[in-house]
Amino acid sequence: MAIAPGTTLADYLVPARLSRRAALLRDSLLVVGSSILFALSAHVSIPLPFTPIPFTLQPLAVVLIGAALGSKRGALAALLYLIEGATGLPVFAKGGGLLYLLGPSAGYLWSYPIACFVVGWLCERGLDRRFLTSTLAMLPGILIIYVIGVSWLAVAYHLSLMQAIIEGMLPFIAGDLVKVVIAAALLPSLWQILRRFSATMR
Repeated sequence: MAIAPGTTLADYLVPARLSRRAALLRDSLLVVGSSILFALSAHVSIPLPFTPIPFTLQPLAVVLIGAALGSKRGALAALLYLIEGATGLPVFAKGGGLLYLLGPSAGYLWSYPIACFVVGWLCERGLDRRFLTSTLAMLPGILIIYVIGVSWLAVAYHLSLMQAIIEGMLPFIAGDLVKVVIAAALLPSLWQILRRFSATMR
């Protein structure tokens, strides 16, 4: 299967070859569906007694959605998710509402569109085709989440940088690395399945 530059996994899983309208419908459904995945991943939440930040599956959703949808659609899906939460829909780990976007987890939430865009941009350049390069494409997304999330925690809650790192980063590093490994293994496997399926259809 020939892979065109800038192509994402979603472009092959849900092709739209008929018209611009069909492509727009496809992209809209992908963005809305991915915003729902963000909400579902938020509700897999484990509160930790030593930090106001819960453990969730959202970093996994960020790297997977960014990689699968690409930079623009991934960022739009994350932005739509934030809009849904701001309107009061219970899509965040502890509910919804505009005030949630000013709470301890706000920096992490605001980082998601940026992280999705960066991961998607890297994967549009073919880095999601192999495990090692897929890992390298996803790690910047996790780093962006940490930088913005920890910075917000430090500024908004008047913590020292070290205290913010202790509460908002260190408890999550091991789990987030596992999430990156899972995502980095899944994407190349899906590409391989698509190649084999395409070969059998010829």
